[in-house]
Amino acid sequence: MALPRWTALAPVLLFALTGMLVLLVDTFFPDTRRRSVLSGLSTLGSLAAVAVSGWFILSGPGTAFPPAPDSGATEGGPILLFQGQLTVDAMALLFFVVVGSVAALVSIASYDYLEEHSYQGAYYSLVMLAATGMALMATANSLAVAFIALELSSLPSYALVAYLKQNRGSVEAGLKYFLVGALSSAVLVYGISLVYGTTGALGFDAVAAALSGVDDAGLNGALGVGVLMVLGGFAFKTASVPFHFWAPEAYEGSPAPISAFLSSASKAAGFALAIRVFVTAFPPEVMLETLGIDWVFAFQVLAIVTMTVGNFAAATQEEVKRMLAYSSVGHAGYVLIGLAALAPTASGANTDVVLGASMMHLVVYGFMNTGAFLFVAMVEYWGLGRTFEDYNGLATRAPVACLAMTVCLFSLAGLPIGGGFMSKFVLFFGAVNAGFWWLAAVGAINSALSLYYYARVVKAMWIEDPADDLEITRQPLGLYAAVVAAALLTVLALPAFGFVSEVAVDAAASLLPGA
Repeated sequence: MALPRWTALAPVLLFALTGMLVLLVDTFFPDTRRRSVLSGLSTLGSLAAVAVSGWFILSGPGTAFPPAPDSGATEGGPILLFQGQLTVDAMALLFFVVVGSVAALVSIASYDYLEEHSYQGAYYSLVMLAATGMALMATANSLAVAFIALELSSLPSYALVAYLKQNRGSVEAGLKYFLVGALSSAVLVYGISLVYGTTGALGFDAVAAALSGVDDAGLNGALGVGVLMVLGGFAFKTASVPFHFWAPEAYEGSPAPISAFLSSASKAAGFALAIRVFVTAFPPEVMLETLGIDWVFAFQVLAIVTMTVGNFAAATQEEVKRMLAYSSVGHAGYVLIGLAALAPTASGANTDVVLGASMMHLVVYGFMNTGAFLFVAMVEYWGLGRTFEDYNGLATRAPVACLAMTVCLFSLAGLPIGGGFMSKFVLFFGAVNAGFWWLAAVGAINSALSLYYYARVVKAMWIEDPADDLEITRQPLGLYAAVVAAALLTVLALPAFGFVSEVAVDAAASLLPGA
């Protein structure tokens, strides 16, 4: 039985409806003792979105939906909605799973983390509304929708960063994040206006079709500036150097579960949108050969600088949370390799693999990075401190949680203990086969460097002697469950990597020209 085409947006709608339901419950039952209901609703809504997305992936993105009349679409292809303004395909569904999984883990962990805080209904509702924007970003098929979805994701995020209103660091981080975010949004929308002014189109396919008609030198220059400004807007969203300076401040000052949410789900959504925009709206062959605009080179520079600055900065930190923030910047550099290897000289089959590998890495990164930040949330819950020394001997008091943290950290470093090893291997191997061995070399060197600062945390937890006053009196069930679940998903990503890679490579192939 064929489903109505609008139901392809069911995961996005589930996020939005869950957010509104949480607000209703909090309105009629404004009692913080009902935090289990709020956390449970948020978790169930996120898991429902993941389940629906998984079912769509297994059955084929468009198999359950009839093609629209006179659309030219074939059964099993991408689902185009609202006259092509939104598209639901394999890539969108893959990122629905990432956003939903991270949102569920954050909702579970927040049950304990917010134990003594008020306005919990607003907190969970903002998480769901931000997830709605992130999921919508993955479906955007128009520059206008892309901007609206990005703002829908960003506005709740500003409030979430500043959620700890009695904490000066949280309020300061929220204000900085808002000011820089407003500036980046202005840059992005101005870039979109330049693209629209030169091409007369906003839809990605329409922009690509109009590029060959831009033959005036002045218009070429305006279009080039517009593309660079759009690139800058997405570089901010993904915390890529030199637009990364907001990330360490925001991640350090915000509640640790929100740090996990922003550094995992928000980053994944930002890259999903960037991939769709630059591959679909600005095909590298057309941009370079017809207009002389080489955005691939810009991404190559961004990739090298981002992974290098992020990893070297992380290696110099003395606070674990800030180290993970810079580590997140470094991982953005790895993902950028997927776009940096799309030069016209690369082999088509190899570009499918390397772009798909970037998506694979974002999927696995969502689990392992979230687990690491949620462990930091657990340490903050215990009030143990933020430096590496504060973690000394922690394994003697919480061995299960420390084991989960070790799995997440070593997988982030690329050791064969979780899915991070396979995602990095395929990413670097794909870059070499596409002819960009130097990108893979820089990535491998940075990945080796990351082992140093990840191992510092592991060494402190398992080898260093605990302080005399190290004592843990409370066992937060929600935080424990979330951290252990993230570690298990990281490990299970290894045997499931074949399926994930197949979906990701197929999604990449469907985006690239000539697919």
